[in-house]
Amino acid sequence: MGLRHATSDDMPFLQRLYRSFRMDELAGVRWPMEQKHAFLEQQFIFQHRHYMAAFPDAEFLIIELKGMPIGRLYLNFSREQWLIVDIGLAPEWRSQGRGSSLLSAIQREMTRSGVQSLMLHVEHHNIAAQALYRRLGFRDVEGGSSHIRMEWHCSIVSNATPR
Repeated sequence: MGLRHATSDDMPFLQRLYRSFRMDELAGVRWPMEQKHAFLEQQFIFQHRHYMAAFPDAEFLIIELKGMPIGRLYLNFSREQWLIVDIGLAPEWRSQGRGSSLLSAIQREMTRSGVQSLMLHVEHHNIAAQALYRRLGFRDVEGGSSHIRMEWHCSIVSNATPR
């Protein structure tokens, strides 16, 4: 598994990936599939523009396996704290330890670099991701209406139990 910078050629993959993240939310909506896809494409474009504007110095990375894109990792760096703006794998690559391996590698790199903490936000309903983050030593910091802010500090690295 490797990382590379996203390019404009990755937009179709990123749109499909975003659709996979959100399609379950539309299961009960009585729209034709074409309308659901159009809605999610529009939402992806809004999200992408927001991320580019809000995090102009972030690294927008594609997660690859044997040269094939399988996910995305958007990271914003500062000297004291790194922020995972977004992370996600395509459905067929989830629950296989890849996310855990990637997050553990980020934690090791942070520790090596002297960065103090790693922050991310996770949706309240994403129980599987919350469990993964907690296994890796993340702690709830703040709860919002739709997301929980979680943080990992290098000082608690011994509490992390990666797969």
